[in-house]
Formats: sequence, C-alpha cells, structure tokens
Amino acid sequence: MGELSALDSVLGYAAQVRLTEATAFHEDSAGSGVVVDLSRPDELGGLRTAMAVDSLPGGVCMCSGDIQFEFLDARGLFLTAAFLHHGVTLRWDGWDGDAVLVDGRSLLRWLDLHGVPGPLRQFEEDELRYQQAKEEEKSWLAAMPPALSEFSEAMLRLSRTGGSASPQLLAAARDRLRQSVPDPMNRALLLLAWCGAGSGLCSGFPSHEAVPGLLLGDVPMVEIIAGLQDPRADARHDAGAVRHLVGWKSRPEQKQDVDALPAPLRARLLQGARASGDPDKQARAERWLA
Repeated sequence: MGELSALDSVLGYAAQVRLTEATAFHEDSAGSGVVVDLSRPDELGGLRTAMAVDSLPGGVCMCSGDIQFEFLDARGLFLTAAFLHHGVTLRWDGWDGDAVLVDGRSLLRWLDLHGVPGPLRQFEEDELRYQQAKEEEKSWLAAMPPALSEFSEAMLRLSRTGGSASPQLLAAARDRLRQSVPDPMNRALLLLAWCGAGSGLCSGFPSHEAVPGLLLGDVPMVEIIAGLQDPRADARHDAGAVRHLVGWKSRPEQKQDVDALPAPLRARLLQGARASGDPDKQARAERWLA
C-alpha cells in the first residue's frame, strides 16, 4: 500500500495546485490555468481524498491526459505533477503505469467546483453515449433471428476490433438462416427487421450492424418487395429496407433494385425516412427514393 499512497504523501506538503489542460506545453501554460489555494486543511484534505487510488494494474493510457495538476509548496516551489485520464486514472512519474482512482467522479466534481467543469461534462457525455450504445446493441440483439444467436459474439466482436464480417461468417449465417427459415419471404422479413434495429444509422454505425445489410445484399429484390408488401410488414421492416436500400453500395445492382420498387412502396419508404428525424437518412432517401 506504500506505493499507492506515495503521491498522497507528497501532496501533504502542497499549498497550491495549478490546473491546466494536459495537452498544453508546460512552458506555454506557465502562469495560466486555474490556481486553487490549498492552504486550508479542509481544502487540501478534500483534494487528497478525491485523488485517492486503489490499484496499479500496470497499464498506460496512450493519450496525454485531460488535466494536469501542478502542485506547489508554501514557497511557491514545484513539488510534483499528476495527470488525470478520462476521469478514471491518474498518471504520476512515481508509479509504473497509471493508477485507478477510487472514485473518479469525486475528482471530476472537485474540478467542477473549482472552475474546471469540462472534464465532468465530457465524462457524463461519454457515459451517456456508452449507455445509448449499449441500449442500441441490446435492441439489435433482440431483433436478431433466433437461428443466428450462436454467431452473436463473433458479430459483436467486429465492433470491438474494428473489423468487418468475413466471408466465412456470412456464409455460415446465411446457411443457418436458410436451414432454419426455409420460406424466402419469412427470411426477408426477419432480415429487414434486424437491419432496422440498433442505431438505425446509414453511416457511422458500429461494425456489427453491417451484418444484416450484407445478408440482405444476397436476397433477390423480388423477395424483399414481397416481404414489404406482406400484411405482417410494419415500421420496423420499412426502416430496415430504407437503411439497406439507401446505404453505400449495399447491393450489386443497387440502382436497378431501387428502381424496381413499386411506386406506392417507394412512397411509403420515403415517408418513413422523412419521419425518422435522421438528416443523413433523409438526404439519402431523397436522393434514392424521391
């Protein structure tokens, strides 16, 4: 525990802390930033509590960090500096690797109260985006045809690694779906509903969300049209059709296939895209379907 508490021991001598963006060069930021007086025991104690760490896993973040804490003693002499990374870890040259904070949000709140609100705001925005992404992933998995559930981990891994679906994975999924759902119209309906799930974006979506569209790319257009004209088709299937048909090079004969849409069906899909609230999808739909 001595190693973990080494920084805290140094901080016991601090009388001031200067807070600057970690990406700024030290010589450029000298005299700038927010200076906090730590001469009051409660002020110093609050910061030391917020900067408490509980583990040294040995990893090192590749970025420079968000905020630099430059500590000075009562004479104004430099004591040490620490760097906050993403509201989660601290970097200090007395440690081998970055240390994990006991309560990163506590340190972010301390910064916010002392005139540096950016890191807390960024942390909360990132957290919100993460939760939204998890909800989208959950809805995407719920829409996945049950026959393909055994491939779910391999598909989700694409987004973690930044890869794309291999021909082998697509072939295995395609074969399994044909075996489990022999009726072409039912397969088309399943794939359309799945394609419309998740983020619903036509670009900039997680890699795993490309899989339904890739499988739909092999479905004859006549089967997609038949599925959309089936009484069971609803807004989910329309959303999947729009996302697939107006996506980037989503079908080998994309223009001809879109041109094959019956006028009433084309108008229905265009109306759904206009009502989506997604400017990118709306613009693509106007270009392809209007």
